[in-house]
Amino acid sequence: MTAAARTRRGRITIDDLPMFATDRELAEAIVGPDAAEKWMTERLPTLAGKLGFPPVDAFHGGRPVKLVIRFYDDYLGTGRPEALAPRGQEDVSAWKRSRRRA
Repeated sequence: MTAAARTRRGRITIDDLPMFATDRELAEAIVGPDAAEKWMTERLPTLAGKLGFPPVDAFHGGRPVKLVIRFYDDYLGTGRPEALAPRGQEDVSAWKRSRRRA
């Protein structure tokens, strides 16, 4: 993304990035330009060691953005809405009432 486009729209989002992005571009999209340097030095080394965080693709010169998005969806638990509630209707009559003990 060009500097003119960035200043025109404010800050870049993850959707603005190309298919492969540099760590700097990812940092600016994830935490914003003000916190990008800190994220790159303090958070990125930790994330790079976590299972599922994509490595830099040497041929393309960046990390695959879709895989970074998938990593954060799994990490934050936002990628599986069906895991929160099963499909179908609830059968309230199936629940047993607890019995009081004497």
